[in-house]
Amino acid sequence: MGDVLAGFHATWEFAEDSVLIRYERGIRTPKLLQALGERRVPLAAIDTVTLAPGRRGTVVLRAVPRAGADPLMEAAAGQLKENCDPYRLVLPAEREELAEFHAAQIRDRLGPGVAEPAESFLVDAPEGPQQFKAYDGKASFNGSVVSFRWSRTGATSAKWKAGDQSFPVAALSGVEWRSPEILDGYLRLLPRHPAPGTEAGPAADHDPAAVVFGLGYGLVHESLPFAAAVLAATRSSAARSGTGEAASAVAALRSDPADIAERIRHLGELHLAGLLTDEEFTTKKKELLAQL
Repeated sequence: MGDVLAGFHATWEFAEDSVLIRYERGIRTPKLLQALGERRVPLAAIDTVTLAPGRRGTVVLRAVPRAGADPLMEAAAGQLKENCDPYRLVLPAEREELAEFHAAQIRDRLGPGVAEPAESFLVDAPEGPQQFKAYDGKASFNGSVVSFRWSRTGATSAKWKAGDQSFPVAALSGVEWRSPEILDGYLRLLPRHPAPGTEAGPAADHDPAAVVFGLGYGLVHESLPFAAAVLAATRSSAARSGTGEAASAVAALRSDPADIAERIRHLGELHLAGLLTDEEFTTKKKELLAQL
């Protein structure tokens, strides 16, 4: 194919087996699209392509991704606003015929079974490392470990008592992202082996495996790519769990003396502030030292 179709906020470049989507930078382009930069979408990741009239003399070309093909869309779970849809290209109405030509070209190249959910992610997740500020702490992800560092002003006493958290992706089954544009937004990490009776979990503001959004913290263009990157890593870890790599990741986390020392120091601050009793401080310190 090799053609290029330029629209508002994005340009689609068509190849034989994929579409390269480049998002423009500018004040009119949604921040999520700017943060994504560009994405190569294999045709195998597309269910179908639609073309429909848009607003104010425009037409909208949209690729409909297959279920399970794109970690970003899986993490978003239908919560994205229309203008933030990375698979949507808005064009002037006079380009309708050209857009229909490209849509037909893509449809002709879609293989059998595209309506079925993909067995694995086919579109790359946003690159790491990733980090963002939530309302009650800072979340960071280095590709193998997710860390939460609680804010002194935003975190609840339950999170302070639990202490800063680190989660190897080998111990996770996925993520749950609730948009900050919806009331009570949050990002929650889902354990691979939840304890019996804890599947529902506490409210996000009391859950050490979650960070909450609000007041300009955890914005979509920061927290959603983060969630997608973690989700993709957990799937990859699960796929190779039989090779021993996941166990190695857990062992590496537990043997990091610097991380253990930092967490013990943090516990000491909580103890001095009266947020931990003597017994709680001693117990948690022993648990951390046992990981060395």
